[in-house]
Amino acid sequence: MKKKEDIIIVGAGLCGSLLGLRMAQLGYKVTLIERRPDLRKIKQSAGRSINLALSNRGFAALKLVGMKEAAKAIGIPMYGRMLHNIKGETLMSPYSGKKENCIYSTSRTHLNQLLLEAADEHPNTSLVFDTTCTKIDFQKKRVTIQHNESGVIQILKADYIFGTDGAGSVIRENMIESSFLKNHDFQLLSHGYKELHFPALSGERYAMEKNALHIWPRKDFMLIALPNPGGSFTVTLFLAHKGKINSFEALSTADKIEDFFKENFKDALEVMPDLHELFITNPTSILGTLECAPWLVEDHILIMGDAAHAMVPFYGQGMNAAFEDVLIFDKILSENQGGLSVAFSEFESVRAKDAHAICELSLDNFKEMQADTADPIFLHKRRVEMELEASTKIDYHSKYSLVTFCEDYSYSEALQLGRAQDQAILSLIKENKLLDEMSVKEKYEIIKKEVADLLRT
Repeated sequence: MKKKEDIIIVGAGLCGSLLGLRMAQLGYKVTLIERRPDLRKIKQSAGRSINLALSNRGFAALKLVGMKEAAKAIGIPMYGRMLHNIKGETLMSPYSGKKENCIYSTSRTHLNQLLLEAADEHPNTSLVFDTTCTKIDFQKKRVTIQHNESGVIQILKADYIFGTDGAGSVIRENMIESSFLKNHDFQLLSHGYKELHFPALSGERYAMEKNALHIWPRKDFMLIALPNPGGSFTVTLFLAHKGKINSFEALSTADKIEDFFKENFKDALEVMPDLHELFITNPTSILGTLECAPWLVEDHILIMGDAAHAMVPFYGQGMNAAFEDVLIFDKILSENQGGLSVAFSEFESVRAKDAHAICELSLDNFKEMQADTADPIFLHKRRVEMELEASTKIDYHSKYSLVTFCEDYSYSEALQLGRAQDQAILSLIKENKLLDEMSVKEKYEIIKKEVADLLRT
C-alpha cells in the first residue's frame, strides 16, 4: 500500500482543526501548528468573539468527520430575529417559513475545543501549540516555527502545506512578500465592534427570549445579542469608529456611554449591570472583507478559510464557509481518488466564485440588519416570503434560506437568485401587486415570472 503524504497545517482554529481531523481520518500524517496555547487548557479572555451562528453548511462539514451531533449539543437553536424598536417593543421575524429551520448560537472556543480533542485523539495527528510560524520556504516545502515560550526555532518539512491561520495569515503574508500573491484586497469597514454581555438571571434564567438572535437596528448602528448555555447572552455593539456622534470615538466618558444606551437601547441597558466596565475593558475591533488570489503556490501550498476569504460577520457564514471549504476540498479529493496534487490545483477554481459571493452577501446583510429590519416594506417582504416558504404547494426559498438552509445551492447561485427575488418582491409590493386576498400560489406565480424576467436581463 502506498504511504500517504505528510501534511502541515498552519493554524489550528476552527477551519484548521476540522481540516486536520478530516485529513487524519483519510490516512494522512498531519501536523497542526497553532500560535496560541492549547484552548483546552487555558481560561479564555473575553472581548473579541462574536458568537458563531452554526447552520446547514457547517453541519454538513461536521457530519463528514462525525462531529455534527456533538456540535449541535453545545449550541442553542435560534428560530428568528427578535427585533427591538426604540421604545423597547419587540417583533419576532422568523428565519424561515419552515418552522424546523434554525441556526445555532455556538461558542467559538467550545467548538474549537471539541474539534481539537477529536483531532488529538487520532493517531495520525500531532498538535503543536504556543508556536508561531515565522517563515515558509515555498520551493523546499519547509516551515520555520518558533516556540513562543522557549524561543527555540525549528524547521519542519512536509509534502503539502495548508494555511488556515485566519485573516491575519502569516502564510498569506509570506505569499505577498515572495510575490506569489498577485491580487490582495482588504476593505476595512467604517464600523467596528465591541463585545458586551447580558448576565444570566437567578437560576440560570435568560433575561430575554432564549431561542432568538436579538437585534436593535438603528439605521447607522446596531446591537445584537446571542444566547449562551447557562442563561447569559454575548452582546455585540456595531458602531462607526469615528464621528462626532454615534461613534466609538464619541463615547469617551461613562456619562456619554450611559446616555447613548439610554437613548438607543433602553431595554438592553436594563439587563447590563457591567456595561461601563466591559465597554472600557473590552477592545474595539475592526471589521473588513479580504479577498486574494491565487490561493495556491507551487502546487503544494494552499490557503483556505479566512486566510483566503475573510468576511464581515453579518450573515453568520464565516465559519460555515470555512467548514464548507473543507467539505469541497474533500469532495474534490474523493473524485480524484485521493490525489492531493490534483485537489490542490483544482480547489480555487471550484471555490473562488462562491467565496467572493458570500463576501458580497455578508456586506448586503450588514445594511439589512442595521437598517432594513426596521423598515415596514422590508418586514412586508419577509411576511410574503414566510408565507411562500410555509406552503407545501410550492418550492420557494428566500435569499436568507438559500444561503443558510439550502446547502445544495452554492453561494454564487444563492446570490444571483436571492437578489433577483428580493428585487422582484420589493418592486411588486411597492406597485401594490401582491394583494392580501391572493392565494399563495397566485403570489408565487407573479413573483416567479418577475424573477425570471430579472434573471434574463
